[in-house]
Amino acid sequence: MNATLETNQLRQLDQQHHLHPFTDFRDYAQNGGRIVSRAEHIYIFDSDGNKIQDAMSGLWCCSLGYSQDGIKQAVADQLMELPFYNNFFKCSNQPAVELASRLTSMAPAHFNKVFFTNSGSEANDTQIKFVHRYFQLLGKPEKRLIISRKNAYHGSTIAAGSLGGMSAMHEQTQGLNYIHHIEQPHWFELGGDMSSDEFGLWAANELAKKIDELGEDKVAAFIAEPIQGAGGVIIPPDTYWPAVQKILDERDILFISDEVICGFGRTGQLFGFETYGTKPDLITFAKAVTNGYMPLGGCLVSDKVADVLLGHGGEFAHGLTYSGHPASCAAGLATMDVLENTEILAQSQSVLAPHFANALQNLMDHPIVGQVRAKGLVAAVELVRDKGSRERLAPDSAAAVYCRDRAIEHGLMVRQTGDAMIMSPPFVTTTQEADTLVSKLETALDQTAKFYGLS
Repeated sequence: MNATLETNQLRQLDQQHHLHPFTDFRDYAQNGGRIVSRAEHIYIFDSDGNKIQDAMSGLWCCSLGYSQDGIKQAVADQLMELPFYNNFFKCSNQPAVELASRLTSMAPAHFNKVFFTNSGSEANDTQIKFVHRYFQLLGKPEKRLIISRKNAYHGSTIAAGSLGGMSAMHEQTQGLNYIHHIEQPHWFELGGDMSSDEFGLWAANELAKKIDELGEDKVAAFIAEPIQGAGGVIIPPDTYWPAVQKILDERDILFISDEVICGFGRTGQLFGFETYGTKPDLITFAKAVTNGYMPLGGCLVSDKVADVLLGHGGEFAHGLTYSGHPASCAAGLATMDVLENTEILAQSQSVLAPHFANALQNLMDHPIVGQVRAKGLVAAVELVRDKGSRERLAPDSAAAVYCRDRAIEHGLMVRQTGDAMIMSPPFVTTTQEADTLVSKLETALDQTAKFYGLS
């Protein structure tokens, strides 16, 4: 059977039987998609033999690229020894025990407990239960409201989707009524005539206003990503997080830092909250904890919360079959070995990140680029028709979709969110490969400008 026929058969079966995440089912059934067949270093290869540079680290998760043989071997070895056993009924397994200890040793000193899940969505569901249980045990069951932000992404289960602020998800599914949303700190979209610093303070004050509106005695927690990832790489103004932390310090409200995208080095330090100097009570992690090679997520729980949970009797009525899965935890341990025992993270932040940011900044001269924003190894390029007014290039983000498709045609996998092209390249990308990334993106921008009559 020739490769072309095999690919066609795979595509037909895919279209006939496979429902994909965040996909127009009818469109996919009619037009199909790409079959990814293998990967190495920072490149994916489809079944037609096309080589594509991955500027998204898979889905924000393969931060160390696709060729970390030590992680693969750790998973294989664990499957031979103990492929599975659950962590219910007072049982545990060595990789889960060791990874819980390892993660708490890497986190701030007051984080000494971990609950494992399979994904970030499940981890944020779990955070809701921790928050509610915490205040129940303190005799404050009325403190159950949770504040999040518009355009935030915290997962796609009913509970995690409710925490998020993605309008499309809320329009399709009725969410939880005890979750409330405030405006996002997106200066380019919402700042108007305010300076970035002024807007950062305004956006932070939205939290204070919402707490006052709902009542501090009713609000249990605030959840936020250090940088909103899936929402379009929304990097907040410098004034935002210090003001938010001050608001939280003055009130009896827990802070959940969602580190699913920002965690494990993406923003320049191990966790995004360290980059911004915030003080969470609960930390959500997933994705890069195993370099994306195995599904794993979880919650890091501070002593403040854990002491209350452990100080009272009664079962915590929550669990997952694959919580602390031995092979996934083995992948997590091997990933931490790479992060802690090699120079990859340090080199990526001292050399690659500034090089990448500078190369992207050169795109500001492009006629359809309105803003470039970057922090560590996460970045966005906003498309506009008019730089001064920030008028968008086309309705319904059509220009950014067009630009994304052209980039992929040129062998560059980037993502489009709204009118922004967003990127999170692997830490093992070389400076030359970063230059190639920017060059291919610029070619796609050129084609987009020409298509919309602005070249």
